[in-house]
Amino acid sequence: MKSKFTTFIMIIIIILIVCVLGIFAMMLFKEVDLIDTSSEVEDFKTIISEVADNKETINTVDKNIETPKVLENPLNSIKDNSNNQKKVDYSNVSINKYFYNQLSTDSQTIYKAFEVNIQNMKSGSYRIELGDSFTSILNKDNGQEELGNIYQSAFEAFNYDNPDVFYLNANKMFLNIETTTTGNKKKYNVFIDSGSQSNYFTDEFQSKSQVDSAVIQVEQVKNQILAKKTGNTYQDIKMVHDYLVDNLEYDTSISKPHIFTIYGALINKICVCEGYARAFKYIMDSLNIPCVMVMGEGTNSQGQREKHAWNYVQLDGRWFAIDTTWDDPVVQGGGRASNDSRYKYFLKGSSTFNQDHVPNGRFTEGGKLFTYPIISSGDYN
Repeated sequence: MKSKFTTFIMIIIIILIVCVLGIFAMMLFKEVDLIDTSSEVEDFKTIISEVADNKETINTVDKNIETPKVLENPLNSIKDNSNNQKKVDYSNVSINKYFYNQLSTDSQTIYKAFEVNIQNMKSGSYRIELGDSFTSILNKDNGQEELGNIYQSAFEAFNYDNPDVFYLNANKMFLNIETTTTGNKKKYNVFIDSGSQSNYFTDEFQSKSQVDSAVIQVEQVKNQILAKKTGNTYQDIKMVHDYLVDNLEYDTSISKPHIFTIYGALINKICVCEGYARAFKYIMDSLNIPCVMVMGEGTNSQGQREKHAWNYVQLDGRWFAIDTTWDDPVVQGGGRASNDSRYKYFLKGSSTFNQDHVPNGRFTEGGKLFTYPIISSGDYN
């Protein structure tokens, strides 16, 4: 009897040991699984960073525009991010603009995204999708920096090719990267938005209705100018040149609103050299006369070098320089400049124009070097 009782006790003990070991094994398995899951979560979440903080600013004529920033956005919660992988295709978009044609294929993709969404960007907060097009670049060790440079070149080309998009502020536009990790593979969804800003307008605009109203105003003035066109290229270039010289005033205070844009030039009638140059290109584009903005330095009448903007325009198969700003000098005591001053920089060749104008195709310190048309050596006559 005692032997049976002992056997029964041993069986109970063995069962208890097996149960304890089973429970311990299950706890150990959960702990390992939790560690693995935590690792995946850390991989899945992206850490916010601004890779452009140390990049140089875009140096325009009278102001600085910061290089567009690249943000890596954190996810607010753990979720399946596969739906964020946007399939966006801009390959069927056709553009033939001067600075666009100098971009790499990747920069052209971003430029196309801007071009396609010009109307949408008038909302000031529209999210411009680039999808997973740049996954191969972002998988590189320096992928974010490379994509930042690609973006910067695209924005610069878009900015100088399109003076009509005067309501955008590069400082408020951000290139965002969302990262999804599946196993050892990462995919990146890229888009452009206003980041933490309420919009990516210039400071003078706060709503789509304000932008729409400003665009209509500018187009009305443009149409009034175009109503005077003759169909003769030389006469039409001269007509636009004369309109700007006669109607615009240079802002010596460098403090008034819109002075760098066509809105300041055509509506407020007061701007700086960049406003003159943008307005001239804007109207030339509407006349289908090839024209580019040129950034660089000019040596003024006091012998001082200063940042400056002007235009090159094509006439009779050759390119010539026009500086509407310096053809509209500030006359002491008021009055109108003489004809000698009024056309001193009208349709000039390199032999005369380059004596006090030095073009610079690098819009950003360390940025892409763009090229300009080679202008005729002699003046137009």
